Amino acid sequence: MSPRRITFLPTKATFKLGERLGMGTVGVVYQATSPDIDEPVALKLLHPNVSGDENIVNRFEREIMIMERLNHPHIVKHYGGGIMDGQHFYAMQLLDHGSLKDRLQEQGPLPWPQVAVYTIQIASALQHAHNHGIVHRDLKPSNLFFDEKGNLVLGDFGIARDTHSAEFTDHGMTVGTYAYMAPEQITADSHLGPKADLYSLGCVMYEMLTGSPPFKGANFAQVWEQHLNRDPEPLAKHGVDCPEWLESLVRQLLEKVPHDRPFSARTVQGYLHQHLVEEFGEEEAKELLTNLPSISNTAPIREQPRTWVLWLALAAIVAVCTIAVLRGS
Repeated sequence: MSPRRITFLPTKATFKLGERLGMGTVGVVYQATSPDIDEPVALKLLHPNVSGDENIVNRFEREIMIMERLNHPHIVKHYGGGIMDGQHFYAMQLLDHGSLKDRLQEQGPLPWPQVAVYTIQIASALQHAHNHGIVHRDLKPSNLFFDEKGNLVLGDFGIARDTHSAEFTDHGMTVGTYAYMAPEQITADSHLGPKADLYSLGCVMYEMLTGSPPFKGANFAQVWEQHLNRDPEPLAKHGVDCPEWLESLVRQLLEKVPHDRPFSARTVQGYLHQHLVEEFGEEEAKELLTNLPSISNTAPIREQPRTWVLWLALAAIVAVCTIAVLRGS
């Protein structure tokens, strides 16, 4: 039996389906190849049983149109979409090196310099989207994927809001992932804008530093109440040792009132870059920003001096004990 082929619209690329990568409630994702594209792609197909649901189809088509407007190294690449045999589909960059969520679950909190670098990358992606009138609304570790160079790439614009469109279909609806939602997102504010993504960025930063989101609870109502009314625990309570300027940024991103957060994602970028240069110097800061840990090696970018002191002290104690045992024998 010959491989199934898909003719893409509006592009001329022809794709050959390969391994199924995943399946959700509304679609299936396959690995696919095309002679017109140098690398394999991920191809998403809507399930036939939801093709008659106007809301799902509209959201799917809107995601395609949004992705066509975005072109950024830290946003998943889009290769077009269309309809095949009544099934909606589109192809995107294949990111098969895991997500930030996977990394945190496997290895726990990240060292603060690495968190700062990843935050610069995420903020850069958000600024590009915001420049095009797009609010992501679902920024979280599971939607941040690693490319082959170890950089983070923002994906899944399925519930993104196009502020340039007059046809909002979700007025009064609360959408997003409750552990990362801004207060104005929880209350379904009709004027929700880019600063909601900045709040989510603060949640992601907090989780990268501590290993868990800033607010937890047995259900969404408990978590929402904290987003609306509580301050997150200081990072020191989680054993995080980072500069005050970094914790100050996290606190500002998690302000309840949008106006109290940083002016823009670009502001966050500039703030972090400036402090990394002040902390490490121009050359080492550049090294941090360009030489991330490889996918197979997630060791910290730079061990803090006090960590080395502890390791050396421990080694000295072990050596003394060993010598004592040998002499005693």
